[in-house]
Amino acid sequence: MDSLAGETLVSEIYREGHAKKMSLLLALIILLVAASTYSITAGSASVSLEDVGLSLGGALSSLINGILAFFDHFIPCGYRILVMAPHSDIASVIVVNMRAPRILLAILTGMSLAVAGVVMQGILRNPLVSPFTLGLASASSFGAALMIVMGVYIALPFISGDSSVVISAFAFGCASMALIYGVSRMRGTSQATLILSGVVIGYIFQAGVLVLKYVSNNEKLKDLVVWLMGGMWSASWDTIIILAPITIFCMAAMWLMAWNLNALAAGDDIAKSLGIRVERLRLFCLFITTLAASSCLAFTGVIGFIGLMAPHICRMLIGNDHRYLIPCSALMGAIILTVSDTFARTIMSPIEIPVGIIMYIIGGVFFLYLILRGKESHIY
Repeated sequence: MDSLAGETLVSEIYREGHAKKMSLLLALIILLVAASTYSITAGSASVSLEDVGLSLGGALSSLINGILAFFDHFIPCGYRILVMAPHSDIASVIVVNMRAPRILLAILTGMSLAVAGVVMQGILRNPLVSPFTLGLASASSFGAALMIVMGVYIALPFISGDSSVVISAFAFGCASMALIYGVSRMRGTSQATLILSGVVIGYIFQAGVLVLKYVSNNEKLKDLVVWLMGGMWSASWDTIIILAPITIFCMAAMWLMAWNLNALAAGDDIAKSLGIRVERLRLFCLFITTLAASSCLAFTGVIGFIGLMAPHICRMLIGNDHRYLIPCSALMGAIILTVSDTFARTIMSPIEIPVGIIMYIIGGVFFLYLILRGKESHIY
């Protein structure tokens, strides 16, 4: 009877904890919707909520009508959806073509960097690790800098200048992962090996960026510096179509590893005793996080601190269980970057501040606060 009562008590505690965590996730979803709603109405040209709804409804109806028109060739139906036009003629252009893809890009980037950060902290058991620690930002920066400065001499056929910068940044971001993988195969996939390899590789690519800065002319140097600051200038529906499936796939793959990451938190030996192939898990997570982070950074430039801030905030709120920590970090990262980007483009409107600058300020203040908290912050 005592055993049965104990099991019942444990089940009730678990259900209560699960309900609280799900309530927190729901609250973060509502907060993200609220932040996105404000962001889509705010800017140099204010747009009312009614015009936002009509603009998005018109775009959605046009998409559905296009699909219906396609099927009319096979099964004629003649149905079409009609939506009232916005009161402002320019509202539809601002909302659909400019702000909506920008907000979605901020959400996808925030989610990718935050989840990549929490997973890398999990596989390396180090709360100060992020995708940037393993040289990803430096490698992507070198790839972009190479195309911005030397693009005339190494131009790729059938690829425009902007696309070549994106492709090169993504390719070099993945190359940093390949280098780390090669080192780990020779020396083992311990936490120290991966972190030290990433730091060294990051310095090597950073040296390449400095060389390209030194040899570039004034115009190309300006373009390079702007890219390194990070921003949502490349936001478009084409960008969203490319990034959305990559982000969804990577987040799903990392969430499926939640139980393994929970076991790994207890130590390599315990994880191995539970049947987890620790080296394979680390390399798989390293590949997925690199894919998620580098694909977004290739379009946005260098945006720091998301992969550090979001996991730390979520651990304070929801604990260390990766089943909840991963989706919580994704939502928190999306909220932080969406709010920061909105602030960056409205605080000095019509002048736009690169969101990377805002993130460095917020991240610096946040970690200064954690340092002042001492060991309660669990960062050391």
